[in-house]
Amino acid sequence: MIDKRRFGIERCLLAATCALLLVPTTGDAQTRRGPPGGPPPPDTLPDLTVEAYEPRSTLVVPGEEVVRARFPFVDVHLHINAGMEPERLDQMVADMDAINLSVGVNLSGGTGERLADQVRIFNERYPGRFVVFANVDFSDIDDPEFGAIAAERLRIDVENGAVGLKIFKSLGMWITDASGERVRTDDARLAPIWDMAGELGIPVLIHTADPAEFWAPMDETNERWLELKLRQRRKQEGPPSWEELIGEQHQMFRNHPNTTFIAAHMGWLGNDLGRLGQLLDEIPNMNVGLGAVIYEPGRQPKFAREFFTEYQDRVFMGKDSWAPDEYPTYFRVLESGDEYFPYYRKYHAFWRMYGLDLADEVLRKVYYENALRVIPGIDASRFPG
Repeated sequence: MIDKRRFGIERCLLAATCALLLVPTTGDAQTRRGPPGGPPPPDTLPDLTVEAYEPRSTLVVPGEEVVRARFPFVDVHLHINAGMEPERLDQMVADMDAINLSVGVNLSGGTGERLADQVRIFNERYPGRFVVFANVDFSDIDDPEFGAIAAERLRIDVENGAVGLKIFKSLGMWITDASGERVRTDDARLAPIWDMAGELGIPVLIHTADPAEFWAPMDETNERWLELKLRQRRKQEGPPSWEELIGEQHQMFRNHPNTTFIAAHMGWLGNDLGRLGQLLDEIPNMNVGLGAVIYEPGRQPKFAREFFTEYQDRVFMGKDSWAPDEYPTYFRVLESGDEYFPYYRKYHAFWRMYGLDLADEVLRKVYYENALRVIPGIDASRFPG
């Protein structure tokens, strides 16, 4: 026979024990509900995209922005229009003065009458502040005499004031001939152009391909994922592959040892300075420009300082797009020993920068001495020594 009184007491004890086990501790309750007046629990927070995520660093270290270059410099990689409104060009020169940019190299000179007009306008309005590179017209690539014709155009352009030749990345990637075949960068039809540049004593600044990651799968391992997400037309599938394109450029350099070449954007090898150094050793007529890639040396200060010191005669200062407020990052990377400071364009580099603290003799070469040696027509009186 069941003792109802005892059974009732046991049921009460069991219920009380269960209740105690289910009551959270003070810390658990706050973890679940959040502290009074604090943020809501995570499952009620608004969604945050990687594009919008922009954490503010709490790191406090010495250092400050470098707003003006230590020495006057030549920017070998600009795209500007000599025919812009006088007020805009006046403002540009004022901005150049503020950052110590003494001579700008306009790489978008064109050819023929257009180039001659640009040279004339610059010389009339701001003598000595700008020099102009010519470009190649590939529209008649199918002419059996194309190489000789283009070389003669270049000779005339130099007579009209051009001091170099700029080749855009369309060569190798998009220019085709009548058969639909891609025109390779080392195409034999182009050889007379490079030989003419060497004969005239002018450099060829060439942009080939894009960052190798543009050809890589667009997944969680791709370092340029954010840029490809925001600039989807930059994604490349191939063929040709990145290695094929960049290999054609290097072969073209080797085929024309008497011509001086400047590979734009550090030849897209700023992330592999060991390989880039080997190429510079193998190809003595190859040089590199810093346009739009300061984020690469800026994340490897020790190795990059060694590289710049060893190859100080082969590196040229350049920015690419004209944006005066972005130059201080270049100055700070090259001149200072500062740590962990921001880059100016998140989708290029989500990492922070470190200064290389280059010696003055190296800075002078990168800023202006290499340009004075390689590019004819620059007014040397604008620079120290």
